[in-house]
Amino acid sequence: MTIYSKTKTSYYRRLYVAYLIDSGVNTAPLLIEKAGMPKRTLQDTLVALSELDILLEKEGGTKNLTYQISDWGAINKKWIENNLQNVKGVLQLT
Repeated sequence: MTIYSKTKTSYYRRLYVAYLIDSGVNTAPLLIEKAGMPKRTLQDTLVALSELDILLEKEGGTKNLTYQISDWGAINKKWIENNLQNVKGVLQLT
């Protein structure tokens, strides 16, 4: 089993969450379930998307809040799609 740096796993976690949101997994409960992360980690990850110039929009209230990616910045979404299994492997997801 390969051990990856915190930098790489954090980066890939952000990419994966953005990919999920853009793919329709766009509520906190769905993201927690699909990404397999605690609520606080998800919250931190959502805030950190702006550090990658990924623009995240929120819609709705606290009970029906949804997220949407309005701009990927310099990130190539196609790369994530093409390397999804590797991204999930680094994050130790199946």
